[in-house]
Amino acid sequence: MALLGSRARETTADRPTAAGTTAPTRKPSPLPGLALAALGVAAASAVHLLVPAVPMLTAAVVLGIAAAHLPGVRTLVRGAARPGLTLAGKRLMRLGIVLLGLKLALGDVLELGWATVAMVACVVVATFFGTVWLGRRLGLPGDQPVLVATGYSICGASAIGAVSEVRGSEEEDVATSVALVTLCGTLAILVLPLLHGPLGLDAAQFGRWVGAGVHDVGQVVATAQTGGPQALNEAVLVKLLRVLMLAPLVAAMVLAVRQRHGADRPPQGRRPPLVPLFVLGFLGMVALRTTAWLPGAVLDGAATAQEILLAAALFGLGSAVHLPSLTRTGARVAGLGLCAWVVVAGASYGGVLLTT
Repeated sequence: MALLGSRARETTADRPTAAGTTAPTRKPSPLPGLALAALGVAAASAVHLLVPAVPMLTAAVVLGIAAAHLPGVRTLVRGAARPGLTLAGKRLMRLGIVLLGLKLALGDVLELGWATVAMVACVVVATFFGTVWLGRRLGLPGDQPVLVATGYSICGASAIGAVSEVRGSEEEDVATSVALVTLCGTLAILVLPLLHGPLGLDAAQFGRWVGAGVHDVGQVVATAQTGGPQALNEAVLVKLLRVLMLAPLVAAMVLAVRQRHGADRPPQGRRPPLVPLFVLGFLGMVALRTTAWLPGAVLDGAATAQEILLAAALFGLGSAVHLPSLTRTGARVAGLGLCAWVVVAGASYGGVLLTT
């Protein structure tokens, strides 16, 4: 899937001054793009309030894609707003990932039992490597197979943002992967509840299946709540266990990048740290939540801030999608999404049956 290739870039070229000397060109302001992202977040929130079944993060991606194709707004997105939208897609995504750690306490993980921990780990590994293999076989370009695999196996767009940072992925690959994973996760909200009865799952099993097989945390909540309070509780715990595996996956990606470049410097000019700062922040928030020191009001505020930050980031990423170019690799990307969905749903279903 080819995407919007013309985006604003910072330049280090010099320009002549009136005195004949040279001065660096002025860095484009991110304010127009950040303001547009804020409007996108407000619109996504309104959509969610009007149609609660549509998660706010899903609405943010769709609105970002729409903004990139609306006459008038399209020019702004491709021009003056591009630096700020790119900033939102990267920096605000990192902050959202850090705050995501406040949703998980280690005590909750231990309550699930080691059998469930092992099951979730196996599902993550099978989904990741299976999706990467399928993506390579389908001939998808760049980092798309790795990023899609990350989103399916861990936690959707948040995980894609984390891995793309350490790999130095192209914005187009990131936007493509986010759009695909968000779309399939949204479809899960509609499809999985229909399979609850036919698959013979009780409430707890259904919740664990949803938590192990649906991508984004918000999509997990929207899907599992159809099975009742017990299903919702099990789904959230299993899902957050998958989120915890983001840290070792990112560390593995850093090692892969270092091995790929060897003694040479990577394209960014320096070797990435084994555990990036925002991942350390995520782990720090997990540790802080485990202490139970934070009052409920603080946790609720952090959850709201996290959703706003991720919505702004996803709006920025969605605005990089170029729909007229979908015909180039659209069928292959859609095929990967469908196959990866079967892999994660099948692996998680089998895991739930073996551990309950």
